[in-house]
Amino acid sequence: FLLVPRPSVPPPALHTCQGLAPCLPAEGQVNTSGPRLLLATLHPASGSSTAMDRIFSALLTSLLLLLQSYGVCGAPPQPRGTLCRTKPTDLVFVIDSSRSVRPQEFEKVKVFMSRVIEGLDVGPNSTRVGVINYASAIKNEFSLKTYQTKAGLLQAVQRIEPLSTGTMTGLAIQFAISRAFSDSEGARVRSPNFNKVAIVVTDGRPQDGVQDVSARARAAGIEIFAIGVGRVDMHTLRQIASEPLDDHVDYVESYSVIEKLTHKFQEAFCVVSDLCATGDHDCEQICISTPGAYKCACKEGFTLNNDGKTCSACSGGSGSALDLVFLIDGSKSVRPENFELVKKFINQIVDSLEVSDKQAQVGLVQYSSSVRQEFPLGQFKNKQDIKAAVKKMAYMEKGTMTGQALKYLIDSSFSVINGARPGVPKVGIVFTDGRSQDYITDAAKKAKDLGFRMFAVGVGNAVEDELREIASEPVAEHYFYTADFRTISKIGKKLQMKICIEEDPCECKSIMKFQTKVEDLINSLQQ
Repeated sequence: FLLVPRPSVPPPALHTCQGLAPCLPAEGQVNTSGPRLLLATLHPASGSSTAMDRIFSALLTSLLLLLQSYGVCGAPPQPRGTLCRTKPTDLVFVIDSSRSVRPQEFEKVKVFMSRVIEGLDVGPNSTRVGVINYASAIKNEFSLKTYQTKAGLLQAVQRIEPLSTGTMTGLAIQFAISRAFSDSEGARVRSPNFNKVAIVVTDGRPQDGVQDVSARARAAGIEIFAIGVGRVDMHTLRQIASEPLDDHVDYVESYSVIEKLTHKFQEAFCVVSDLCATGDHDCEQICISTPGAYKCACKEGFTLNNDGKTCSACSGGSGSALDLVFLIDGSKSVRPENFELVKKFINQIVDSLEVSDKQAQVGLVQYSSSVRQEFPLGQFKNKQDIKAAVKKMAYMEKGTMTGQALKYLIDSSFSVINGARPGVPKVGIVFTDGRSQDYITDAAKKAKDLGFRMFAVGVGNAVEDELREIASEPVAEHYFYTADFRTISKIGKKLQMKICIEEDPCECKSIMKFQTKVEDLINSLQQ
């Protein structure tokens, strides 16, 4: 296919679809001033079979027909939705700048606030923003009425300096109730048309009480998000935050990763007009917008699962054989409660596989300061046994020797003696929550040079440069990061599809399947 754009007309992006043809606009949506699609086929040499003539003729005919139809690559393409706008909100940041927050860490908080503000619709009739800076005393950096433009807010945030004394979180919340959210400071009258939101960021245990004052704030209609950093007291965060706590309490290991929470808050303030356009959905493959909601669909050759969101990517056919090994970080920074979430993440992926001697085999390796094989490839012959073994895995709780673990994967996990099958695709999924304490470059490169398909999943303090170094090409499709362990299930959903071995669309079997679909299409058009 050759896309030849007309002069001065940029070609539109093609939707990526499975199969031999691109997804094209539905009838009535074709832009005739846009690029022209030129079709060319190789004519079979003289003496070729009639069957091949039929295949090439059908392909050419079908591609022409696809210009005026929905195509044969899954669901019809959906029009791009509008970007969401933020609901008018009175937003107040309540920022801890006590002596435990170092100057460079406070700069990270300012970056976080700036990123959130950049995603808002700022104005007197839309979103207004104020900032309370607190330590032992309270400083009202600027109120809701001070700045009416985004540029003014961003400049004011950059001028904020840390107070570097104690931690009077309760006093700061009381100031928010009585002063920051008052009419005199620019707050609007409580109404269903306006949100009142406070984002509290703290890194320590408060020196005063927060439970009663937080309850009063919530009773006054203020929605409170509590972000804890480092050695924060989690019980305090839960006393501060609004319900449901899972949506309103966030924790990050250090200020260096607090910026990762930006997207969450941009979504929280968003009035969604098109959930598919904003990405605020759980569809694994195709999202179809409906007014105020959405529904999921799957690409051609995939089936929508009972959850209505995920698709069965591995049908258990002859093309789905693979040897899959999980390489799991069991260092002390993970914490026991998060390690249980990692186990669920592993079993979530196992659920999508067809496990047998001829199809998928799964192995599991845990590492910290040393490497421990939990079970090799092929030891368990069904999903139930694999998932039971994963649940029994004991947490090692030491260092982070990712390089040593990668070397073990190469030398042992994918060896024949440990159950690996010659000629079967090898997939490694590396999960880590921090910087490696040893050198990973050589082992990461060797794994990819040997043809292993490597996925890198990072959480919390994981170093994204290391994740990219581990991941196979294209890197963007093989590495994932989230700031919060509670959201790794979303990564699991993406991996369920990516680890499966797709059939080659150029194989004769695939061409014949495509021809059958084309003939069905022609018959329906004739009718």
